[in-house]
Amino acid sequence: MTPYELYHRADRQFDLRDYLGAAKTLETLLTDLAADDEGPGHGTAHARLLLARAYYHSAQLGRAETAARAVLAESPTDAYAALLLARTLERGSRHDGARDALRLATALGAPGTSTDAA
Repeated sequence: MTPYELYHRADRQFDLRDYLGAAKTLETLLTDLAADDEGPGHGTAHARLLLARAYYHSAQLGRAETAARAVLAESPTDAYAALLLARTLERGSRHDGARDALRLATALGAPGTSTDAA
């Protein structure tokens, strides 16, 4: 399968709430990209974010954290990745780290994080 087909398959699995299947497909995609002569390089943030979401929804919090941090390393202004990191850390009872990540998500304008009254 092409990288596009793998991503599309994983996206569909995620939509069907097959989070483990989506994670496995995305792991395959990212492994295949890393095995290319040129390596994955940049441009994998969307796949990594979907992977982080799949890990989060399948309660693989350590992996979700690692994947969310990888997205932020590649795309430091990704508000949703910061929010996902915050929620992952909260879910793992790591409240200090979650608070810092939530501050970042709020500063980046992640939906639902504003403390302003509408």
